[in-house]
Order: sequence, then C-alpha cells, then structure tokens
Amino acid sequence: MRAIVYTQTGDPSVLQLVERAVPEPGAGEVRVRVVVSGVNPTDWKSRRGQGVLSAAVAEVVPNQDGAGVVDALGEGVTDFAVGDRVWLHLAAYQRHSGTAQEFVVLPVTRVAPLADSVGFDVGASLGVPAMTAHRALTVAEDGPARLHPGALAGRTVLVAGGAGAVGHAAIQLARWAGATVISTVSGPGKAALATAAGAHHVVLYTEGNPAEQIRAIAPDGVNVIVEVAPAVNAELDAAVVAPRASVAIYATDGGGSITLNAGPNMGANTRYQFILLYTVGQAALDAAKADVSAAAAAGVLAVGEAAGLPLHRFPLERTADAHAAVEAAVVGKVLIDVAPGA
Repeated sequence: MRAIVYTQTGDPSVLQLVERAVPEPGAGEVRVRVVVSGVNPTDWKSRRGQGVLSAAVAEVVPNQDGAGVVDALGEGVTDFAVGDRVWLHLAAYQRHSGTAQEFVVLPVTRVAPLADSVGFDVGASLGVPAMTAHRALTVAEDGPARLHPGALAGRTVLVAGGAGAVGHAAIQLARWAGATVISTVSGPGKAALATAAGAHHVVLYTEGNPAEQIRAIAPDGVNVIVEVAPAVNAELDAAVVAPRASVAIYATDGGGSITLNAGPNMGANTRYQFILLYTVGQAALDAAKADVSAAAAAGVLAVGEAAGLPLHRFPLERTADAHAAVEAAVVGKVLIDVAPGA
C-alpha cells in the first residue's frame, strides 16, 4: 500500500511517499481503507516536533482525521462489520500511524459510524474540529453535557473566528442544539462564510465597538464563548459574558499568555476552560463521537463553500503541499484524496 511517512521532524519536505505492507488488525482493532484524509493544524505542528504529538519514533504516518470503509476486523470487534462506512479521529495519537495512507489500523474506540447520507468529505472533516467544538459547547456550568436539538435552547453562543474549521463546526453544532449564535470575524469574506455556516449574527471585530454590537444582540450577555484567540479577546470576552458564562479556549492565536481583568470576570463568575482534545478523557471523547455522528447524520455538519468551509483537495502524493497549505493558514478545510476517484 502507499503511505506518507516522515522519519525526522521539520518542514513539509520531510514527508515522503513510500510503499508499505498492509497492516493486520489486532484484538479490539479494525482496519479501514482510507478514502479521504483530513489535515489539521495539529498535524503540521506534530510534524515540526511541537506539543504532545512530537515524533519520538523511527517513522510516523501523519494526520489524525479521515473517513473510509472498514476492511477487516480484529478479534472481539462486534461494533462494526466489513464494508461499514466510518469516520476516524485521533488516528496518529500515541500510535504514530495516521490516515495519510491507504489502510490504517485503529482501536475501535477511534472509529465512528458514518451514515450513508454523509459524504466522505464530511467524515474526514469531523474529528479534531467537530469534537473540539463539541467539548467547547458542553463545559458550561449551567449548560448541557451532551448536544442534541434543544440542548442549548435559550442560550447564546459566541464563536470567535467562525470561518475556521473549529469555529465552523461550533456554529453548526450550536445552531443544531438550539442556541442563538453570534460569530466574530475579521472581514466581509469570512463574515459570508460564518453566515453560510449558520451564524444568526456576525460581528466584524475590526470595525466599530464589537462589545457594544454583541451586547446589542445579547443584552444579558453570552453564555458560552468558543475562543480561538484568548490573549487578543480577553477584554472583549469579559465585556460580553453573562453570569456563570464559560470561555472555552481551544487555541492561542495571537499569543500564549493571557492577562485577565479580575473584576468583571469575578463579578460574572466566569469560567475559563482550556481544551486539548487529546487529554479530555475517554468519556468526553465518547460523548462527542456519538453527538457528532448524530449531527452529521442529520445533515448539519456540511462542508464546502456553500456551507461556509471551502475545500482544498490534494492527492496523497502531494501531502506535503496539503500540510503547507494548512501551515499557511489557508481559509477552509484541506483534504487528501487517498483512494483513486474518491
């Protein structure tokens, strides 16, 4: 089979196309024929040796997310059958064998059913973005632990950076769950994407007074903030939160150190929740997997320009270019077509 590997950390040029034997699943594992692989920022950061996913083995196949078809079952697997359509998450975490290859073996816990009505492009775009968004929407003190229609009814969610992959999924999931959704973006082009994703209101943080604009929409404040740039937005967040609101931080765009004004945050009993998918625990992952699968089956996690998340496609042999696109912060979702004609 064809696989992309790197044997040393570095820029995209370390990624090489090689031939490898098709792996066999062990007990509790499934083998999946990968149709589409998804690329996330965590994939290039791992390739460069950053964070918890730094390469510490002789050879790594990158990419956490993907979608495909179950090809073989290991001993004891009863949740899936050969031929089932599935989406994959955390494929390369602590295993160093991700989805940038024609066949991948994974524990059954990292495989989720993909409804027949859901395309492989959507399946490969779930994983890190949608599961992170799910976690961000379910950590509020007064909020739900699970998402379903009506779970966030009567609540207001502010999604910072609604044109990004996590922001896009957060908008879709929050609206599906019944929230009023506000998104902040930098310009009209990204505003159009956030609106296409389903945001009820979009605020340009580069114009006027965004805190006043958000307060005009939500006079009682917002209940959940899905935050991508806490250092930049700390003052704004403190100005718009409702009592007992949660600021769910999943990235540190704009700087890794945050200065908080204790007064307004203490007055509002604001909760700051940091999120890294790899260490949230299996219970949170299982909840996200189930709810994201249900949302996808309901048709609310669409991707593509019309749905607010433009797609950028590359063949497997151009995985280095795909990684470079994500590293350059291309707007939209980068996908790798692994199977011919995918």
